[in-house]
Amino acid sequence: MPGNNMSRRRDRDEEEEKETESESDGGEYEFEDLNDRIKSSRGSRFDLIANEFELQRFSKFSRENLINGFKGLSKDLLIHPDNWWYRAWTKFILIWAVYSSFFTPMEFGFFRGLPENLFILDIVGQIAFLIDIVLQFFVAYRDSQTYRLVCKRTPIAIRYLKSSFVVDLLGCMPWDIIYKACGRREEVRYLLWIRLTRARKVIAFFQNLEKDIRINYLFTRIVKLIVVELYCTHTAACIFYYLATTLHASEEGYTWIGSLKMGDYSYSHFRDIDIWKRYTTSLYFAIVTMATVGYGDIHAVNLREMIFVMIYVSFDMILGAYLIGNMTALIVKGSKTEKFRDKMTDIIKYMNRNRLGRDIRNQIKGHVRLQFESSYTDAAVLQDIPISIRAKISQSLYMPYIENVSLFKGCSMEFINQIVIKLHEEFFLPGEVIMEQGNVVDQLYFVCHGVLEEVGIGEDGSEETVSLLEPNSSFGEISILCNIPQPYTVRVCELCRLLRLDKQSFTNILDIYFYDGRKILNNLLEGKQSNLRVKQLESDITFHIGKQEAELALKVNSAAYYGDLYQLKGLIRAGADPNKTDYDGRSPLHLAASRGYEDICYFLIQEGVDINAKDNFGNTPLLEAIKNGHDRVSSLLVREGASLNVDNAGSFLCTAVSRGDSDFLKRILSNGIDPNAKDYDHRTALHVAASEGLYIMAKLLIEAGASVFSKDRWGNTPIDDGRMCGNKNLIKLLEDAKVGQLSEISSSRQEITDKIHRRKCTVFPFHPWDPEEDRKSGIVLWVSDTIEELIKKATKQLEFSNASCILSEDGGKILDVDLINDGQKLYLSGETHSKINLNSI
Repeated sequence: MPGNNMSRRRDRDEEEEKETESESDGGEYEFEDLNDRIKSSRGSRFDLIANEFELQRFSKFSRENLINGFKGLSKDLLIHPDNWWYRAWTKFILIWAVYSSFFTPMEFGFFRGLPENLFILDIVGQIAFLIDIVLQFFVAYRDSQTYRLVCKRTPIAIRYLKSSFVVDLLGCMPWDIIYKACGRREEVRYLLWIRLTRARKVIAFFQNLEKDIRINYLFTRIVKLIVVELYCTHTAACIFYYLATTLHASEEGYTWIGSLKMGDYSYSHFRDIDIWKRYTTSLYFAIVTMATVGYGDIHAVNLREMIFVMIYVSFDMILGAYLIGNMTALIVKGSKTEKFRDKMTDIIKYMNRNRLGRDIRNQIKGHVRLQFESSYTDAAVLQDIPISIRAKISQSLYMPYIENVSLFKGCSMEFINQIVIKLHEEFFLPGEVIMEQGNVVDQLYFVCHGVLEEVGIGEDGSEETVSLLEPNSSFGEISILCNIPQPYTVRVCELCRLLRLDKQSFTNILDIYFYDGRKILNNLLEGKQSNLRVKQLESDITFHIGKQEAELALKVNSAAYYGDLYQLKGLIRAGADPNKTDYDGRSPLHLAASRGYEDICYFLIQEGVDINAKDNFGNTPLLEAIKNGHDRVSSLLVREGASLNVDNAGSFLCTAVSRGDSDFLKRILSNGIDPNAKDYDHRTALHVAASEGLYIMAKLLIEAGASVFSKDRWGNTPIDDGRMCGNKNLIKLLEDAKVGQLSEISSSRQEITDKIHRRKCTVFPFHPWDPEEDRKSGIVLWVSDTIEELIKKATKQLEFSNASCILSEDGGKILDVDLINDGQKLYLSGETHSKINLNSI
């Protein structure tokens, strides 16, 4: 059994290694240098990622064409850069590029016309590069601005013609033949250096090799640095030898190699020495000079050599700094490329260990690639930029998308600006699930490009597409705003570019812009008729609106309670209702009055707050101000029309007296509370003061008009309670009040009697015997003390001219007011009018 387990484990390890190799085949982890590629906006990067999928489809199409006999070419005779045979060609041409890069300086320095064997090899290499030039007119490329894969022949040709075509063509010229045909003119040989532009293929090879996780990164970097150092010294060695050969043979002793003598060996006739010995000597001179060792065995002799040595040593200082810096970076291990390689290696091990499927593998690798690319454009570039500039960048990039989102229709620009500043850009591949049904959501997404679908998943696992999410739409807002689980699963249909806003940032913004938050919820409700998913959640949205309004009322009350007038103005101007009460029915005016904030009370009154509103305990703002002793606020409220309307005033007043707070009693009495109000036992506040011997309280009540004759349920008056208490001063106060109140009662009764015996009459402005059509409306008057006063008053009120007498219903003239009964009908008439009526009779 242990042997079987070991065998199975060994087989599994072999399978994992094979999977790792298969993951690495095809250069899946080789990337272009993003420092050169990333030059455009966020929208261009979306095109870049979208074209990655076009690239995969193009590769599949090319393989199908190869199977069908097209050998890697599309119908338009285009070559995809990832075609397998073109990749093989690039590796083949790389070999010739390495050869050309190293042989060109040697040909320039050591040869004045190539020998036959090297001449044939040179011709073969130039033919290979000519074929590569032709192929470049058919290879699709990615546009540097839009990152679109250009697959049209004309743009491909124009691009290559404008870029390196001329240099590549000149590099393929047979310069050795031209040199001989031109009479061996030395100037022609300088054109050989054009071929060094082929070294860019070697540079690109090392850049891709650094990102290939199949090869150790430290080894790759060291090899690259060694190649750089060797190439520089190789080129310098060829130039050193060239400087010696440009002098005439008779002056060769005046050169560094012609004057050189190593032991008994002399280089006096160095042109006759073996070429490899000459090259080795030149390379030795270049390396010793580069290392600035300076043994003294080889040194510059003539002026030209001295000048070149100075330039070469100056260049070596820069090269040395470059080499040392790179070696230090390798020891520190901090480069982004190395971090990416380490992360990708760990991810592949994890995927192999857990035997993840191909789809999820592709998704994971795609996101790691996106993260690697975006690190060059987001964090690394923007982290050192001031936040104000970053805000402007976000506004210029994302404002056109957010303005057109239906969720923010009608919202203020200040609110939208705050939303835009907090956005983060993300990309998702087709088939990815961004939100799952039933999960807690803490991110709000806005669609910039691509298409997503909302899928409802039933209990039996069946799926039903609810709606499609296209550009300028959003998702996740219902779950965040209503604090409910995600109602539907959101899945990517096409490659999407999304803008993400986290819940905490969104909530913080809504806490400031209340009106816009309410507008957002209303936008959700307004769309419920056209959007089934929102209609089904109408109750949740309505509940959340009510909850939000309650929370807003608490914030307004909190600002009023703590005296923050600035915040209170901001809340009300943002749409908060100052009449909205909290769970205890208290308005902000209640709290401001209780705390004595005169400025806030005045502001709330100007905003139209109900000045006599009662909370759940029956307290008004005026009563709150009186309870807490804020006289200035009380005066302000009374001046603005507040009244002390207290529920069960008798019990309230009795309680206030029993506490013995004379100042509070004085304040409530001065604000109009009835001192004779009774509690459930018909006792007044004066009963309580008399029974407890509270002289000052009783005096305040009597001065406010409290009656000493009021009787409680048992028939006792305050005087009776005072006598039982035994306080002589209080008894005397009550007795004196009794005498005063009795006199007041007598006078008031007289006034009442006078009012009772007072008579009224109705006076009409016509004769009682006039026909119906001549009659007019009369007026009701109090009967005056004399008949003359009554006639004068009636004449004035009825606007009757020439009135001289008042008649009864029988036409009799009334001469004394005592003859008038209460409620009698009288007729105002003149002497002439009376005679006419008598004659007619």
